[in-house]
Amino acid sequence: MRTNKKQKPTFGMYTKALIVHHRKILIIKRSNYACRGEGEWDIPGGGLDFGETILDCLHRETMEETGLTIYVNRLLYAVTPILPTKTNYGAVGFVYICRTDFDEVTLSHEHTEYLWATKTKLMELISKSALDDYLNNGVFEALDID
Repeated sequence: MRTNKKQKPTFGMYTKALIVHHRKILIIKRSNYACRGEGEWDIPGGGLDFGETILDCLHRETMEETGLTIYVNRLLYAVTPILPTKTNYGAVGFVYICRTDFDEVTLSHEHTEYLWATKTKLMELISKSALDDYLNNGVFEALDID
């Protein structure tokens, strides 16, 4: 792997929550101030802090970004996204199927909008790379959504 000699390569882990409520999936739109993916729709999640378990990270990030308490169903898939080599950053992501008893979302400053999306709307709004991950990992077959 080529690396930028000015920057030491780093590696991280993150979690993502596919939250199902009333047969829809929660997606949130990143603000223009996000560190990456500005203006894109995504599912809640974020980076693992040192000493934190994967599930603790999932709950913390979901609460921080949406104000929701979630119940974890199961790990759906793990992914190692292809990132531009100039970033010298690699990561492993863990995507979980979750549910919640609430539909009222309280967004963090990192996001501007939320939507409880149908499968059709989700496929329309999320990024191509996220959609490819969902299709390649059988997300729609694993979920009971409209």
